[in-house]
Amino acid sequence: MFELTEEHEHFRQVVRDFAESEIAPQVAAWDRESYFPVELIPRLGDLGLFGIVVPEEYGGQGGDFTSLCIAIEELGRIDQSIGITLSAGVGLGINPILTYGTHEQKEKYLPDLVTGRALAGFGLTEPEAGSDAGATQTHAEHHGDEWVINGSKAFITNAGTSITSVVTVTARTGANPDGSPEISALMVPSGTPGFTVDPPYHKLGWHISDTHGLSFDNCKVPTDNLLGQRGAGFKQFLKTLDDGRIAISALALGCTQRMLEECVAYSKSRIAFGRPIGVNQGVSFQVADLAVMVDASRQLTYHAAWLKDEQHKGHKSIAEVKHAAAVCKLYTSEAAMAATRIATQIFGGNGFMEEYPVARFYRDAKILEIGEGTSEVQRMLIARGLGLPA
Repeated sequence: MFELTEEHEHFRQVVRDFAESEIAPQVAAWDRESYFPVELIPRLGDLGLFGIVVPEEYGGQGGDFTSLCIAIEELGRIDQSIGITLSAGVGLGINPILTYGTHEQKEKYLPDLVTGRALAGFGLTEPEAGSDAGATQTHAEHHGDEWVINGSKAFITNAGTSITSVVTVTARTGANPDGSPEISALMVPSGTPGFTVDPPYHKLGWHISDTHGLSFDNCKVPTDNLLGQRGAGFKQFLKTLDDGRIAISALALGCTQRMLEECVAYSKSRIAFGRPIGVNQGVSFQVADLAVMVDASRQLTYHAAWLKDEQHKGHKSIAEVKHAAAVCKLYTSEAAMAATRIATQIFGGNGFMEEYPVARFYRDAKILEIGEGTSEVQRMLIARGLGLPA
């Protein structure tokens, strides 16, 4: 069974100290201005956060997935946008290259990604292909020594920053023997002719994170930019999403943890009818519910992270990780959404004001139930794992 080590807890404190001193004072302004703090990324790299799970030969720490989840939780406790920047930067940017890339591809991209000198994106979602990711319409034709890509992607994180070096995109590259689309993954460097980063979205939440649509118009990349095997793109991104769901759970846990802390403090200091509001069961029972949500979210998230680390060692199966990832992602994301609602209610009118962080967390929480697979998709995966008809 899993248990966080002293090294894990020491690492947590290092990340927390940095987040509270260097990020927390800035996030309200960054959020208000929808500003992506590109200058912060190398500093996160200096802390080793982007290289936690990357082998030392590519400049990483060679650490475990659990440590990455701790870092995401702690950043997410201060701001969800900063947490998703790290989560996507590693899970969707670095991880596909690390897992499926050739030695040459790893040497070309990983050193800068690990240090935070660059970011990478992962283009899967399309305007007409969200939960049904297999409905990808972006296509790539192989001509001579290059791929020619046409199509578009939607809601892609870290794809349009000034330090984005490459975006991995899924595309139809042919047809399988059964007639289903052959989907492959191709690496498209920033600045490639025919590759356009669309204007940033005006989002409900995650105002600080970088999110763009992408367009490809006869975009040509070398044959060697194929990531992994031709036709294996579908399997590759499903595996990538399993890891990402655990990371999103850590992000959601950071949100719920922060809401608990904010509500405990406010319930002690806010005076109504001559007494702190926390003496009223209508308030204190809701705060107690938040404590239960935090404990349950923490157990589910770090159990799944432990399974992932054990699977990497060959001790657990992919099926076990997949099930645990769906369970923790479903619970923690819905708990985070509920936690922000409870916090906003406890704060009353103040909870509706942007001067208080609960308003920002309330806006940021909804996407947790959508990104990396909706709650409905998680329920479907859990049901399938139980042997129910697909």
